[in-house]
Amino acid sequence: MLNNMTDCEEGEGGPTSQGDGNPKESSPFINSSAAGDTGKSQQYDGKNMALFEEEMDTSPMVSSLLSSLANYSNLPTGSKEHEEAENNEEGARPSKKPVKAPQLGTLMGVYLPCIQNIFGVILFLRMTWMVGIGGVLGSFVIVFMCCSTTMLTAISMSAIATNGVVPAGGSYYMISRSLGPEFGGAVGICFYLGTTFAGAMYILGCIEILLIYIVPQAAIFKIEGLEGQEAEAALLNNMRVYGTIVLSFMALVVFVGVKYVNKLALVFLACVILSIVAVYGGVIKTAIDPPVFPVCLLGNRTLASKGYDVCAKVIEIDNETVTTKLWMSFCDSENLNATCDEYFTNNNVKEIQGIPGVTSGILAENLFGNYLEKGMFLEKRGLASEADPDSPATGSNRYVLADITSFFTLLVGIYFPSVTGIMAGSNRSGDLRDAQKSIPIGTIAAITTTSIVYMSCVVLFGACIEGVVLRDKFGEGVNGNLVIGTLAWPSPWVIVFGSFFSTCGAGLQSLTGAPRLLQAIARDGIIPFLRVFGHGKANGEPTWALLLTASICEIGIIIASLDAVAPILSMFFLMCYMFVNLACALQTLLRTPNWRPRFKFYHWALSFLGMSLCLSLMFICSWYYAMVAMGIATCIYKYIEFCGAEKEWGDGIRGISLSAARFALMRLEEGPPHTKNWRPQILVLVSVDAEQNVEQPRLLSLANQLKAGKGLTIVGTSVQGTFLDNYTEAQRADQSLRKLMETEKVKGFSQVVISSNLRDGTSHLIQVGGLGGLKHNTVLVSWPRNWKQPEYHQQFRNFIEVVRETTVASLALLVPKNISSYPSNGERFTEGYIDVWWIVHDGGMLMLLPFLLRQHKVWRKCKMRIFTVAQMDDNSIQMKKDLITFLYHLRIDAAVEVVEMLDNDISAYTYEKTLVMEQRSQILKQMHLTKNEKEREIQSITDSSRGSIRRKNPSALRSHHSNDEGASVAEQPEDESVAVSNPKQVQLIHSKNASTPTSPTSPTAPAGGTATWTDSKDGDKGKTHIATNPETGKDLFNMKPEWENLSQVDVRRMHTAMRLNEVITKKSKEAKLVLLNMPGPPKNRVGNENYMEFLEVLTEGLNRVLLVRGGGREVITIYS
Repeated sequence: MLNNMTDCEEGEGGPTSQGDGNPKESSPFINSSAAGDTGKSQQYDGKNMALFEEEMDTSPMVSSLLSSLANYSNLPTGSKEHEEAENNEEGARPSKKPVKAPQLGTLMGVYLPCIQNIFGVILFLRMTWMVGIGGVLGSFVIVFMCCSTTMLTAISMSAIATNGVVPAGGSYYMISRSLGPEFGGAVGICFYLGTTFAGAMYILGCIEILLIYIVPQAAIFKIEGLEGQEAEAALLNNMRVYGTIVLSFMALVVFVGVKYVNKLALVFLACVILSIVAVYGGVIKTAIDPPVFPVCLLGNRTLASKGYDVCAKVIEIDNETVTTKLWMSFCDSENLNATCDEYFTNNNVKEIQGIPGVTSGILAENLFGNYLEKGMFLEKRGLASEADPDSPATGSNRYVLADITSFFTLLVGIYFPSVTGIMAGSNRSGDLRDAQKSIPIGTIAAITTTSIVYMSCVVLFGACIEGVVLRDKFGEGVNGNLVIGTLAWPSPWVIVFGSFFSTCGAGLQSLTGAPRLLQAIARDGIIPFLRVFGHGKANGEPTWALLLTASICEIGIIIASLDAVAPILSMFFLMCYMFVNLACALQTLLRTPNWRPRFKFYHWALSFLGMSLCLSLMFICSWYYAMVAMGIATCIYKYIEFCGAEKEWGDGIRGISLSAARFALMRLEEGPPHTKNWRPQILVLVSVDAEQNVEQPRLLSLANQLKAGKGLTIVGTSVQGTFLDNYTEAQRADQSLRKLMETEKVKGFSQVVISSNLRDGTSHLIQVGGLGGLKHNTVLVSWPRNWKQPEYHQQFRNFIEVVRETTVASLALLVPKNISSYPSNGERFTEGYIDVWWIVHDGGMLMLLPFLLRQHKVWRKCKMRIFTVAQMDDNSIQMKKDLITFLYHLRIDAAVEVVEMLDNDISAYTYEKTLVMEQRSQILKQMHLTKNEKEREIQSITDSSRGSIRRKNPSALRSHHSNDEGASVAEQPEDESVAVSNPKQVQLIHSKNASTPTSPTSPTAPAGGTATWTDSKDGDKGKTHIATNPETGKDLFNMKPEWENLSQVDVRRMHTAMRLNEVITKKSKEAKLVLLNMPGPPKNRVGNENYMEFLEVLTEGLNRVLLVRGGGREVITIYS
């Protein structure tokens, strides 16, 4: 029956396992342990292999490879060899005897096991009843449908089984390796449950034969004298008691030694074949000499044989009329003038032959169905009877009654288990000499044989046996004989004992195979909670799996009704067969390169037809059982998907994913997405340290919080070096990215590039990230920390190049400043604001991002505020109304405020700030100076700048010093004490200290800006303002000569940055997040440092700032 795939209990399902973890399957191939001998290169000396000798350790010679492949045998791990396999694997002690190579051929290995498993209890106990109830035509349709389903499934299974070596494990192995671990596990469990309930069905059939036909007096709950519900309950209780006893005995036999079960298999098979031959012999005999099996009818109703001794109301004995036992059953006394049942009085008793013979023409009468309600009388067609429909039926226990309500779909569910068992050959694949040849031939031959037998039986039963006898399920009208036994030759007992032993054997086979299937699933490691069932006795016997199997089997025994258990296992088998067909169809349609079955007589249309038949039969049998079975399979599927071990088996579902992805990518190439479908596809640029660990993990937290848009996420980094020398570091970096993405729950892809410098690496990521139409449209990069320090200069230059490249590529850009202060995914804001400063229109990114953030639980309780800036000539009231209307159409809930910025004059402080900035830029460019000269130069400019600022704006300086004292801990590395030890930093600190008189400098503030980098109109505009301003007029006489040489464009930009910072700080200082437009970089690279300084000034005093640049297209729309 079902064998486990491998006996290794360790090494499977772990994080490092590859493929299916089966060492036997992969051993002959590359990188095998056999190819790693130490003296490998020496043995090829003198063999003209010098050109390849360096690779001999990993790539063996073809001669040795072919030798391994030719001798590769899938060593049997079936029930007989468990002990040897376990001992060999553990290496604890040598095996008692060498494991023999599999020797079974097609006949013994596939054909006969399939015959034994397909022929079963239903043929002997329910086939005649099905023909009587459904008619010959209806039954033939049922048999044809079921046999067609199994034949189509066998064709699909043969294609899968001949597509490479199938290790032991049969159907589970084929489905899991073809459809993936999720489907494999789900269907494997369904197949296991089906096999287990099949065991229960066989045991119930065995008990039914024993208690009804062999030794009825052995019943614990006596049925004699009971009728209706009481008799039915007594019968079911007997089944439960004896069923439990037989199940315990069978489980004990399987536990003690499976080898006895295997040795008895041929005996049980002989019983089955002998019984079927006896049936055919009986049919032939009826044509020559029909047997005498009288059936007694009262009117047209069948009488139970236990209620009469002679089929007559009265008999003549010595010329005296004497009443019979039948009279006593219907009358109140034995006297001829007794009061009798009305129906008994009005109708005559008639005796007919139960088996009129194949030549009698009874076939015409049995051609059509005769479905009965529960409790209805079994009536013969064509016979008249006088019955008062209004009078209540009395003495119902004297008649043969229908025990259940019958209908077509019920017959399908009860019959289908009799065609299962087609997997018996593939389950023994480990024991076959040539599985790829034997499985298709043996299985299809077995199905053909059994289908012919079933179809011929349907016709022959209808042609030989009277209809009322066929509908008599338990043979009550023929002296309690098994109905099919009445037809058998030479004696009914041949069928009775043959069917009894065959059901016993089938039950033992089910209890042998089901635990091994469960053990195979458990050892595959795909369902974590089943791992305990992978263990067993020292010889590998699945003890725990057997215990669970017996427990589940007991559920079927408690149900006790064969007719109720049969549809349950029909569901599970049909689901298994459906997925076998699906696997074959998928592999064929996907044209996987590895799909090369030796069996050529398959087609995807046949597989789909088989799959459709299976699905149809599931719902025909019982729609609610079908829903339950599919629900179980779905739950297992989702459980494996979320909790199971990840396996890569080259399955068909993976092939579907690839095909679907290719199709979707080709569709995306047809054009850019509509604005309504636009969503941020984010490329997250991170840097890694020397240990290849990510330096800004919070970037991934922010990316996750933005993923309400469900778009693409690519996390990329670059490693400096060459591909040949630094590939290992790149692999480590990739692992680090994947691990962090898993921690931060970022669903996306990682990408690591190796480049000679980090600048080019980042550029490559921006250029080649994504595939086809599925490319990033947004870049998320962190603000460069400590960019003012000389050792970090290259970092901020790289950052500005990223800004330039995203602008050229029309990509949106998100720059969070002070990313370390951003919330993690576990934090929750219970209140607060997300403030949007909408200075220039960028396609709507500023509106969309807060909406996406608020979908995440971190930001869900934050409210959104939108600020926009009004100039002197703007109507701020109308602007606010228009903005409210715009947001209403966008369906965005936010508070609106319009901030008026008056056209103030440029202050002297702004000039000083700009001067310090430009002087600093000049000094840092003088790389040819010696170290001492640079230090002296920086110190002198620092002193002069400090004195100038102190003269021109002493109040601002004092204000700033007081703010410095309350600065955050993050500022401490840049305070004066550090500056003393590193004179290079003196200028940097003072350029920072001279930032703004209104707020403390907080390096935790994100960066943002709103000015645009367009050419200014008139360079003298700033001077004019100074001249006309009475407050600053007196400072003109004290103006330093350096002011005259300042770029008025830079002065105006500094002025804008300071004014905006003042307004933003005033309104949004307490906001949880501030989003604002990010100005573009200068067109030439001379102003890089100034650009960074402007952004620094713009965002001072703010805790979290997200600078946003649009990608040059609309991303939000008011239309539906």
